[in-house]
Amino acid sequence: MAQRFVMKCGGSTLAALPDSFFGELRELQESGVHPVIVHGGGPAISETLTKLGIDTEFVNGLRKTNDAVLDVVEMVLAGRINKEIVRKIQTNGAKALGLSGVDGLLIQAKPVANSAEIGFVGDVTDVNAEVIEGVMAMGYMPVIAPIGIDAGGQRYNINADTAAGAVASHLGVPQMIVVTDVPGIMRTVDGEKKVLPSVTVAEIEEMIASGEIYGGMIPKVRAAVQCIQGRVREVVIVSGEEPGVLSRAVREGGVGTRIVQE
Repeated sequence: MAQRFVMKCGGSTLAALPDSFFGELRELQESGVHPVIVHGGGPAISETLTKLGIDTEFVNGLRKTNDAVLDVVEMVLAGRINKEIVRKIQTNGAKALGLSGVDGLLIQAKPVANSAEIGFVGDVTDVNAEVIEGVMAMGYMPVIAPIGIDAGGQRYNINADTAAGAVASHLGVPQMIVVTDVPGIMRTVDGEKKVLPSVTVAEIEEMIASGEIYGGMIPKVRAAVQCIQGRVREVVIVSGEEPGVLSRAVREGGVGTRIVQE
């Protein structure tokens, strides 16, 4: 079986990555490694909602999603951001195909437990891995926007990390790569900040409680932990700015921080 990996990246992070990162994706694709990309786009969604004068609020980190918000989420994620990423990959010489979870019932979903409070936010019930396999077999890199759909045709806004973990699990990929703007989880050792090579989920919670992981790093780390589900046993957090980071993460390891279940 050809080697494949699932990579999760925020839409704003991806857009800011240097061409060398996309060149690396091309090299991996040409060498027979199949990347699958699942992307977010929270900031762009918020910006568009503000422009359109639609109120938006968050409940426990998830965006409250009514019909009007859902239209914008789909427009921004499956439209603008998805195509921007596909364009950038293709400009750098690789082959990509943009999909949303609605296409081919790729990401099937049901309402989250607190949907009465939060609206059309979904949990993944199934992933049509055949569609992804088919796209890869044709030589294209799947770029997936995390919109879900149910049997009745209702769309759902799905957290990108949850969607990425589900996609990786259904493809049988045990390790996921989360690309951010930080080199990994840092810990201060002898007054110097060092990247932790490996950390467990329990240790992360301890570091959040003790204040070692703080501020904007908390949601990044919690998001990476959300990817650990089903068959996914570990997630590697890396910085997309670091030269050669993807090849190293996929082929040899020893880059970024590995988050393992226990």
